[in-house]
Amino acid sequence: MRMELIQPFLNSADAVLAQGLGTPVSIENLSMDEEAYRRKGVAAEVCLTGDIEGRIIFDANEKTGACFASHLAGPELTGTEELIREAVCELANQIIGNAVTVLNDQGFHFRVHPPTLHTSEHGDKSSEDTEAVVLCFSTARGEVYMNVALRYHPRGAAAAG
Repeated sequence: MRMELIQPFLNSADAVLAQGLGTPVSIENLSMDEEAYRRKGVAAEVCLTGDIEGRIIFDANEKTGACFASHLAGPELTGTEELIREAVCELANQIIGNAVTVLNDQGFHFRVHPPTLHTSEHGDKSSEDTEAVVLCFSTARGEVYMNVALRYHPRGAAAAG
């Protein structure tokens, strides 16, 4: 996977998580994953099509999702499962929005699809042309996982191939 494709997501996740959870963030683990993604908590998936194709999954356990929901809606509303799911989708929106701006500025053209809840226990496996990078962001409020499976698909390559 091309590092310039995932670096904007790393930078954005670091900034959004630090602000949204009010705590420092560190990347505890970065690995290439050839196996199917295993959901760890409440997860949102965002798909991209165009020059960059693939998907990104954001996954937080209930405790971390509740902390982010509290930041967004106030502590009196954090107990509901629906709000936690919405907070994780909003987290995905914010991270993707920042990363997409950087990638657009670099000249990539693609479409971002709205986040959807990733409810299955397992996600898609990596393929020969799409590797998955799994990152664990550790905070004082819990862990957030980001599974990035993207490939560069320049315009015209499909027509030429």
